[in-house]
Amino acid sequence: MKLIMFDMDGTLIDTEALIVEHMTATFERAGLPAPTHHEARRVIGLSLPNAIARLLGTELTPQAERMADDYRKHYRASLVQAEGREGLFPGARQALDLLIDWPETLLGIATGKGLNGVHRLTQIHGIAEHFVTLQTPDHNPSKPHPGMMLRAMAETGADKADTVIIGDTTYDIEMGKAAGTKAIGVTWGHHDTDELLAAGADILVDSYADLPAAIKHVLD
Repeated sequence: MKLIMFDMDGTLIDTEALIVEHMTATFERAGLPAPTHHEARRVIGLSLPNAIARLLGTELTPQAERMADDYRKHYRASLVQAEGREGLFPGARQALDLLIDWPETLLGIATGKGLNGVHRLTQIHGIAEHFVTLQTPDHNPSKPHPGMMLRAMAETGADKADTVIIGDTTYDIEMGKAAGTKAIGVTWGHHDTDELLAAGADILVDSYADLPAAIKHVLD
């Protein structure tokens, strides 16, 4: 059984502009200097409290937790106006439709996004039925801890040699490597290609059209 795990933000879903806007507003409401666009996009992929703590330059603190709660509240309230700003990347849907038809292959998600957000977006895009395991910070440590990958393999019975994570950040790659799985980096996300390779990516892809061949390469 092969297990193909996907990151969401920056890999499947293009949410960068929306996330950066809300991160900026969260810091401003707290009376703090807002991170730059570059700084904010660099932490996408971590769990929200960890991302805010990193931008604050601290360990996880009650302040970071309070700011994370504020971010979530305002993000949810903005979703009525956010239609069309959380789209799938080009070719993602076609790749998912292809992969679910592969024999003895399961798909899953490992993301820094909360479980409610995962359910909402997979339902909006009609891809909820593609995934058999959903791993989020609701019940796992934040990336790059390997917990999401280990739990997904435990739930599905997949062996680490037959499992791959597909992601756009070093957090994804490091998570996969720590879990003993393969890792594919995508070049359209939030971290640079040289960083993905340095983190241990087995291969990089420049488009979803290249992904099926890359998966076969690392898992066969």
